[in-house]
Amino acid sequence: MTKEALGELILSSERQLYATARTILSDDQDCADAIQESIVKAFSKIDTLKKDRYAKTWLMRILFNECYNIARRINVNEPLDEGYAENRKQPKENRDYSELYRAVNELKEELRIPVILYYMEEFNIREIAQILEISEGAVQKRLVRARKTLKKKIQLEEIFI
Repeated sequence: MTKEALGELILSSERQLYATARTILSDDQDCADAIQESIVKAFSKIDTLKKDRYAKTWLMRILFNECYNIARRINVNEPLDEGYAENRKQPKENRDYSELYRAVNELKEELRIPVILYYMEEFNIREIAQILEISEGAVQKRLVRARKTLKKKIQLEEIFI
């Protein structure tokens, strides 16, 4: 992959990079730092990319590593803030998904990240497995567990409303 092609990939993935960083980091400045550091590392290590078709997954893996480095450094492991859901692309219909977003934000990180990558960022199972460095089966199991957990949370809230 050329540096120009990597630059185009980064520009076309800007929103996705931010949203992905937000799955781990709650502060905008920390997200910006992680993205910036990821871009620098991607350009400096471009020769380690073996196949161009995996460039986006490779870039996201670098971003995840940077986010975790920042999170460890500041010892923060908070869920997404509630404003994140409001800044996402609004659905075509005027439905209120705030309960669903809140329930997703309350998931443990190991379940929350695959859910966000799959449903919000539209990565496929294989790409998520590569990004998280786990098997495709593990991604599928986490998505199933997350759906069950979300279903229970939302049903319980409906009972008490």
